[in-house]
Amino acid sequence: MNLKEIQQLIEIVNISSLDEVIIKDGQSEITLRRNNSKVSAVLPTAPVIAQQPVQAPQPAVPQAVQEQPAPAAAEPAASDLIEIHSPIVGTFYRSPSPDSLPFVNEGDKVKAGDVLCIIEAMKLMNEIESEVSGTIVEVLVENGQPVEYNQALFRVKP
Repeated sequence: MNLKEIQQLIEIVNISSLDEVIIKDGQSEITLRRNNSKVSAVLPTAPVIAQQPVQAPQPAVPQAVQEQPAPAAAEPAASDLIEIHSPIVGTFYRSPSPDSLPFVNEGDKVKAGDVLCIIEAMKLMNEIESEVSGTIVEVLVENGQPVEYNQALFRVKP
């Protein structure tokens, strides 16, 4: 299954009255559970990795924002930017192969649906597409680095 299919399944469970759905596709298994009217995806990962995304990324991002209140002019500009987050845990790649050019660089204009990067998860290469049109202002992750669920990958000026 690719990322779009998983997102479609989450939307279906969100609008349905189902509380849990388990989907098996070959060796892959996806469990979607509804908690307090929200749907969460549980992908088959190591137990340590499955627990870290819930705790680590969410507190880390607000603290980083709170530590930089000094430049008053930079804060409004930062609020104009849209962050593109990782929908899964995996390894971040800027290009389709080691000898290829990156999908996007800082300053590049993108439109919704353009491929920004690849995240490898469980030996599957998942293309991450832009959900907004705009200009890439900042690439927040280095090539080959591990990323967590909901970690900011790019900042885009719409």
